[in-house]
Amino acid sequence: MKTAKDYLDDANAVVTRIPTEEAIKLHGADDGIWIDVRDSSDIAKTGTIKGAQRLPRGFLEFAADPASPHQKDFMKPDSKYYLVCGAGGQAALAGKTLKDMGYTDVTNVGGVPDWKNAGGPVED
Repeated sequence: MKTAKDYLDDANAVVTRIPTEEAIKLHGADDGIWIDVRDSSDIAKTGTIKGAQRLPRGFLEFAADPASPHQKDFMKPDSKYYLVCGAGGQAALAGKTLKDMGYTDVTNVGGVPDWKNAGGPVED
């Protein structure tokens, strides 16, 4: 049986994770799309990265699939994506899913608490 750790190890092997300080420097410096993959209740408790799209991990496949009636306009396989969650695990798993779907430029920026503690810009 494959474990949660196995899935996370697989995701971390293919999705680059950058340090929070580097992510803060990149924020707004390029045309990358920032996505918070947490549920809305978690975002309501802590806020999120300024300008981040809110796309729960459980809805990701539908929002990312061009053939889905639920596909989001900002989801295009050739765009650059920065993913965030609570600690980095969900962002890694979401990033692996996007890569499996043909998205090529996906980066894990870790968790919102680290972002906030490092002084990154946030919004409610």
